Amino acid sequence: MIVAEAGGGLVVIGAVRGHVADVAPLLERLEAIRPRSVGIGLSFDEMTGLVDHFVGRPFEPLVPLTAHETAELVGLVRYGEARVPHPAYVAALGWARERSIPVEALEPNDDQYADLFTRHISYLELVRRTLRERRLARRPPAGATADEYAVTWDRALGPGAGSRAFVAAREATVAAGARRLASRGGPVALVVDRERFDGVVAAIRAG
Repeated sequence: MIVAEAGGGLVVIGAVRGHVADVAPLLERLEAIRPRSVGIGLSFDEMTGLVDHFVGRPFEPLVPLTAHETAELVGLVRYGEARVPHPAYVAALGWARERSIPVEALEPNDDQYADLFTRHISYLELVRRTLRERRLARRPPAGATADEYAVTWDRALGPGAGSRAFVAAREATVAAGARRLASRGGPVALVVDRERFDGVVAAIRAG
């Protein structure tokens, strides 16, 4: 997990997707921040699905995984227990609900995501991404820590100019949403995937 103050009362927390060890420090940091609102690096539909099916539930439904997601988790277990869906997101949503703190999903919705994807990812880039996914599934990247693993995985998946532009557009959307939350009064905690942390913090500060 990684944390930074991005200005304007915004505290950004980057948690490794699937890494259970990030849950406890995340909750400790949220307790210390005591935010008036929480932003989360999910779309509204994704957040609603987690709240409806996983937050505060004694039994969780089965989560189907793609081969790519399975390979990512197999590599992640080298650094400790791994779970799906994103345990840090589930924990943050549960923490906020118990305290009646509003949470806002800041990732693009499905239509916006599709528009950004088609705008930036050409057919050739899509083929290259598919081939990279298969290589990563066969040979997950190495890393000294779970944080390093998550960042290395993401960089290996999308080194092309189109992929970088696509990611930057998503991060800019999250950053704009976070600034909007902060304008209503802070402090605000923003929880994002570890690999999105650097770009989101930079986009918030640039804005």
